[in-house]
Amino acid sequence: MKEKIRILLSEQEVDQRIAEIAKQISEDYAGKEIHLICVLKGAVFFMCELAKRITVPVTMDFMSVSSYGNDTKSSGVVKIVKDLDEPIEGKDVLIVEDIIDSGRTLSYLIDILDKRNPASLRLCTLLDKPERRIAQVVVDYTAFNIPDEFVVGYGLDYAQKYRDLPFIGVLLFGEEDNLKE
Repeated sequence: MKEKIRILLSEQEVDQRIAEIAKQISEDYAGKEIHLICVLKGAVFFMCELAKRITVPVTMDFMSVSSYGNDTKSSGVVKIVKDLDEPIEGKDVLIVEDIIDSGRTLSYLIDILDKRNPASLRLCTLLDKPERRIAQVVVDYTAFNIPDEFVVGYGLDYAQKYRDLPFIGVLLFGEEDNLKE
């Protein structure tokens, strides 16, 4: 089977939208410090670009949570692979995610983090597929709502490939002669 990628969001579109979200976050957190929690591995690219553009003080930590494995659909089984290094009690926390699909992973993660008594807990995502939602989560900042297609690039992967693409693309599977761009 051959894989091909169709560009959904260009590098320029993604860059511009991240700048807009960073401006809104900076305004919303004026006079405060934000503790960003990056959901590894996919959100690294997004969080780094976002953090560079936020104008209030920022600290960071990382969690790794898995529900996909090497498949294109969430398994529904959420597993913490790496927990936070620092406590979040009393901090204004912003979870930074690459994509929200069913919402199961984020619902689970928000529940865990909320029990650690942050001053506030909000959610920011690069991509959202609201029509796929099974578990309800409140998304405070969304860069793009996208259709129900499997996407790669800008940190998102398929079996650990394509994270390094500077754009968001739809991964297409099929025979080489039958694939369309």
